[in-house]
Amino acid sequence: MVEMQMGPMIDMVFLLLVFFMVSAKPIRPETDIPIGLPGQVAQEEVVDIPDEARIQIRADGNVVLNEQVLDTPDSRQMTELVAVLDRFKKAADNARSDALVTVAPHDAVRHQRLVDVLNACAQAGITGVTLADGTGDE
Repeated sequence: MVEMQMGPMIDMVFLLLVFFMVSAKPIRPETDIPIGLPGQVAQEEVVDIPDEARIQIRADGNVVLNEQVLDTPDSRQMTELVAVLDRFKKAADNARSDALVTVAPHDAVRHQRLVDVLNACAQAGITGVTLADGTGDE
């Protein structure tokens, strides 16, 4: 009667197990994968500027930039707004970030006033302009 010896078979199973454990590549968990998130910019010095300037155009034609009323309602050149936006653009360029402007016109504002504000943004060199709903309380 022929018997099968179990000792060499168990040794082979353990050797194969060790071989596959050593040769298999471990799966990297998601936390170990380096991901470069947007907005991480190395700056030489800290510059305290807002991320976004918000321009409200009220129904009476007044232009409000970050709670500050600029120019008169009948001003077409908008020199005060252009000057402030120019400083904002230069500060954003120094901080190596984009100058973003959100324009929120009231529903009753004349279209020409909105065009005047957009022209002021263009004169200051700001291209990141978005429109928002400006129907809220004044």
